[in-house]
Order: sequence, then C-alpha cells, then structure tokens
Amino acid sequence: MAYEIHKPEEQWRAELTPQEYHVLREAGTERAFTGEYTDSKTVGVYSCRACGAELFRSETKFESHCGWPSFYDPADSSAVELLEDRSHGMVRTEVRCARCGSHLGHVFSGEGYPTPTDQRYCINSISLRLSPEES
Repeated sequence: MAYEIHKPEEQWRAELTPQEYHVLREAGTERAFTGEYTDSKTVGVYSCRACGAELFRSETKFESHCGWPSFYDPADSSAVELLEDRSHGMVRTEVRCARCGSHLGHVFSGEGYPTPTDQRYCINSISLRLSPEES
C-alpha cells in the first residue's frame, strides 16, 4: 500500500527512539505489562507515535488483562490497515497505521470479551501517544 507519509528508514531512525523504531518500523513487540498505556484510564485520543494520525479513542479501550492496551474498535475504520501476519508459526492479523504504515500490534476476534465488536485490538503502548481530553 502507498502511504500518505513516506520517509527513508534513516529518517525514521533519527526521529524515533531505538525501542520505538523496533516496534513501529520492524514490527517488534514491547514486553507485556510494561507499556505506559496498558492500565491507563485517561480519557482522550490515542494517535500514532510515528506520524500523529488519530487511531483509537479511550471510549473503546477496555481491560483485557493481556498485558497491552486493548481497544474494541479504531476511531475510524480507515485509520488502520489490516494485514495477514504469518510470522512466529501462526496466522494473525497485523494492525498498521494507514497513514504511515507503522506497526501497531494485532487484532483478534471471537475471544468472548463483552465488547460491541467481539474484537481485541492488542496495541503496543510504544506505538501510541495519548492526548488527554481537556475538561
């Protein structure tokens, strides 16, 4: 897919920390239960840490106890790109930012969570930046 934001890898490396680069640009995963937004209850908008695109809203965040922030729906269906991921000997659905192509995490369906979509967008905290809503 052609992305709205395209930068050479050297520029991504210069703009992101090594940990951010590993997750966002190399499809890495942060360790479970270590991310800054795993247990966050702050109301606001979660955007892509690489390009600032709005991805998720706190209203769709739920406690899945999986070790990463979980959402049941993106803020806009066109905000994310879903791709088949056959890495690590399994078939999963990778979630990427539709604006810059950065890796965010994976989405799982049919796990039985009491959410309107029966989906769990399992997203790395390091892929996101939370902008709290002003009161």
